[in-house]
Amino acid sequence: MLGAIAGDIIGSIYEVIPMKRKDFKLFSFGSHFSDDTVLTYAVAKSLLTGTSYASNFKKCFWRYPLAGFGQRFTCWAMSDRKEGYNSWGNGAAMRVSPIAWAYDQIEDVLKEAERCTATTHNHPEGIKGGQATAAAVFLARQGKTKQEIQAYIEQTFAYDLHRTIDEIRLSYKFEVSCQKSVPEAIIAFLESTDFEDAIRNAVSLGGDSDTIAAITGSIAEAFYGGVPDAIAVQVWKKLDRPIRQTVTEFRRVYQLP
Repeated sequence: MLGAIAGDIIGSIYEVIPMKRKDFKLFSFGSHFSDDTVLTYAVAKSLLTGTSYASNFKKCFWRYPLAGFGQRFTCWAMSDRKEGYNSWGNGAAMRVSPIAWAYDQIEDVLKEAERCTATTHNHPEGIKGGQATAAAVFLARQGKTKQEIQAYIEQTFAYDLHRTIDEIRLSYKFEVSCQKSVPEAIIAFLESTDFEDAIRNAVSLGGDSDTIAAITGSIAEAFYGGVPDAIAVQVWKKLDRPIRQTVTEFRRVYQLP
């Protein structure tokens, strides 16, 4: 899950001003965690404590109200609603990575990813995006090759993963739907050579950079055996105490790298 958080923080400053190249600065004074990190933290909290996703999402919203939550999520979090609001947004995918580390069977990962996602994003495309991301992280964690991961995602979720980063980058714009950002995030991982390169691929698309990089980073962390120390050190500096404590506890309990 630290990979998702790293992607969020690195991509945070390039969301407003799109980056269309890979030679950008990873961290700056303005780099910060956003709703992607907050909701990943909330999912980890639920898995550690057995409390509901809905209650932790709402609690985290009120703890971090300025984290950059979407309008529909904000309305849901401020209401008494317990059912989802039929969203297909990529918020479904950026937060699910802890689930892939908490379960040891792909069937359980998919089931729990659906349950987590449907709390808010209960549109079929939202559930699909959450499940596809969790599955990719799980398969990477299990030591599957990129070819095996690609084949599983394409066959199970019918995403087109045969495009290249250079092809996508030419016309890609800010996009919040799962169907137009989760495949791109997975491709950014598939085309990478290491964790940092995966994040640079994701941000260089010039889209919803923090969320796409969070999705990519979550898969890359599992595949490459963790987040490089030089990046992790900078990430820890950007996090507050509650998030650091939960990430540390989650990594200990579920034996993350």
